Amino acid sequence: MRRGLVLLALIAAGEAVFFLPFVLARVFRPTLLDVFGITNLELGTAFSLYGVVAMVAYFAGGPLADRFSARRLMAVALLATGLGGVVLAGFPTPRTMNILWAFWGMTTVLLFWAAMIRATREWGGRTMQGRAYGLLDGGRGLLAALVATISVAVFAALLPGEASSATPEELATAFRGVIWVFTGITLGIAVLVWLFVPDSTPDSDTGGRPKLTLQGVRAACRMPAVWLQALIVICAYTGYKATDDFSLLSRDALGFDDVQASTIGTLAFWIRAAAAVTAGYLGDRLDASRVIVGGFAILIGGCLLIASGVVVPGPAWMLIVTIVTTSVGIYALRGVYFALLAEGAVPFAYTGSAAGVVSVLGFTPDVFMGPLMGVLLDNSPGLPGHQHVFAAVAGFGAIGLLAALAFRRVTRASQARAEYSQGDLGGTATVVGDIVGPAVPEDQWEALRDNDPADN
Repeated sequence: MRRGLVLLALIAAGEAVFFLPFVLARVFRPTLLDVFGITNLELGTAFSLYGVVAMVAYFAGGPLADRFSARRLMAVALLATGLGGVVLAGFPTPRTMNILWAFWGMTTVLLFWAAMIRATREWGGRTMQGRAYGLLDGGRGLLAALVATISVAVFAALLPGEASSATPEELATAFRGVIWVFTGITLGIAVLVWLFVPDSTPDSDTGGRPKLTLQGVRAACRMPAVWLQALIVICAYTGYKATDDFSLLSRDALGFDDVQASTIGTLAFWIRAAAAVTAGYLGDRLDASRVIVGGFAILIGGCLLIASGVVVPGPAWMLIVTIVTTSVGIYALRGVYFALLAEGAVPFAYTGSAAGVVSVLGFTPDVFMGPLMGVLLDNSPGLPGHQHVFAAVAGFGAIGLLAALAFRRVTRASQARAEYSQGDLGGTATVVGDIVGPAVPEDQWEALRDNDPADN
């Protein structure tokens, strides 16, 4: 029971911290642009500033997560992020929006991200890494779908009539109500984390209080599998960022009003729940890297359909089916790409640091994807802009597919060397946490063995 409550708290926190910075714009992008009086490029610039801050924060947040309590880091992050919603409800200027998104880059990443990844790996143990991350992202998707559906209903209820006939003032009032809903949920889940996530610190796992050092970062940077995982995450996350365009695509391609377009944006969240959980269970049975190869194949196919113009313009069901299919590939990738930490033989004691290294590179789409989408959409109004966006995403998908195949080759070779060493040494190969073998430089293994939580 307690274990289940911990996972629920991690799921709720893992999605709530991004409600205000990203989910709000993903579901209500057309409305946000109109109410705030900004362009796609101005919104993309705010996203980009978030990404710039996040790049530094990912790097620094890894060692923090290996040193301090996940519960405390995550609760403070949620509280600070929720307070930012108070500023957003005042419909700030583009300049203030840039500052706000940069602030959110600090709260959601420096204090939160690596701490959540480490806590999830702890929860998964030796045998359930795929399920741990699949349930995390699938649960996050389910929560996002529920909240997005409720927020669309709230938005529609706050309008005096049809969205297509609402005045700018009526749209602004209704949208402010949605912002307050997201803010309240974020603050409430901060309390949930404080109540249910254990206040365990890394020193209780390792038998000694670790220092705040870059040792884990240096070790991770020397592992080829970590660099390939980072490239996989870059390409997968580029696809995820493109889901921001689904609601605007449906409005431009199908003539949907703001409420109908928001419903299409919400549909992707429901798909995320099923796809991520399924991918997690498959990852434990087939290897996470094999699931990732399949996910990239689906992503590439869906994006090429949209980019080619085969499904737009056309019957609404064709575009919706394509969005659904593409979303399956995107969210399957998200469900398991951090399970590669175990498959790539990253030592448990360095989970936070390795996650930071992967994330500082892997989430660079936060920097470039917003402006790129803004330029492509603003310079080619209507359907051509959307086709250009998804053509670019298909290209990233192809790179990610090649990286996933290379990752499988590297890790299979490493496992083969480990098995050979174990047999050659009479069964005395080094075991650290949930991994076996020489994937980490030999001069690191003695220190890792001394800090192995599985031995305590």
